[in-house]
Amino acid sequence: MSSNSFTVYNASAGSGKTFTLVKEYLKTLFSSVNTDKYKSILAITFTNKAVAEMKSRILTNLDAFADSQILLSVIPEGLEDQHQMFKVIVSELGITDKELHEKAIRIH
Repeated sequence: MSSNSFTVYNASAGSGKTFTLVKEYLKTLFSSVNTDKYKSILAITFTNKAVAEMKSRILTNLDAFADSQILLSVIPEGLEDQHQMFKVIVSELGITDKELHEKAIRIH
């Protein structure tokens, strides 16, 4: 029997909800052994604009994580936000940069 769980984030505008949702979505994706975990993750927000922003950030981060430049010690121009998210996820999941990068390639 599987257990279902959900988390609710309730915060005011500009408080980082989208960042948190994207981070938690990616952590769920990368902590799974299944590369198609995205098919069973549901993230809900209240406006179409917020949905589009969240989807864009998830895909942008996934693309950047699969790019070999993310492993460079010098952050490539234009990847600053993705590099920050990359480091947060590596830290919170307790995995190496290379492990996250390789899983991003498989998922991508």
